[in-house]
Amino acid sequence: MSTFLTRAALAAIAPAATMLALAVPAAAQPAPPPPPPPNCTAADLAGVMAGVTASTSAYLFTHPDVNDFFTSLRGKPRDEMKTAVEDYIAARPDVGDALRAIRQPSVDFRNRCG
Repeated sequence: MSTFLTRAALAAIAPAATMLALAVPAAAQPAPPPPPPPNCTAADLAGVMAGVTASTSAYLFTHPDVNDFFTSLRGKPRDEMKTAVEDYIAARPDVGDALRAIRQPSVDFRNRCG
């Protein structure tokens, strides 16, 4: 009789144990992230950056003095470049404003899409 009771107990417990074993890993996994907002794909970013790059190129070609300055930074250490750009922009706020306006679509994209 004890064998019968053991088998009956296992028959009753086994389905519950199986359900618990399946539920625990599913509950332990994080929920998938929410989908990105519309127009936030890699292709959208590439399009925005292509526009920013084209506008930057056009600005530099039409402002040879600014082009010459940025070209002169080639090969300098990063910290030296940063200081030189900050000093250049501080002395020419119109250049800083123009370059910020050109980059604004990329800033907007990152703010919207993360």
